[in-house]
Amino acid sequence: MNSVKLIGNVGKEISVKEFEGGIMATFSLATNETYTNKKNEEVKSTAWHSIVAWGQLAQRCEVLLEKGKMVSVEGKLNYRQYQNKEDQTVKVVEIVAFKIEEVSRTNGSHA
Repeated sequence: MNSVKLIGNVGKEISVKEFEGGIMATFSLATNETYTNKKNEEVKSTAWHSIVAWGQLAQRCEVLLEKGKMVSVEGKLNYRQYQNKEDQTVKVVEIVAFKIEEVSRTNGSHA
């Protein structure tokens, strides 16, 4: 089963593109992790994820999301590759979202 659930902060403004077949929204999501290493030091790390939403979900993202907002994203991992202008192969890992909800910093999530 290919399933991903992340909770993090929107990293930049939403990019929306319209195609003949519909609408697509993309944004980055920052997830944070804190742990204690062997030296008993607190270590914080941030991972960045590329999120893609299509159709009505993309339209909702365009209206509701903004940089810094905390959201929950559910979707699937997607792997793809393409040739760039320099004829180099670029590999992309992204999460194709099927559910995105705003997360309240105090009370959990709400739609």
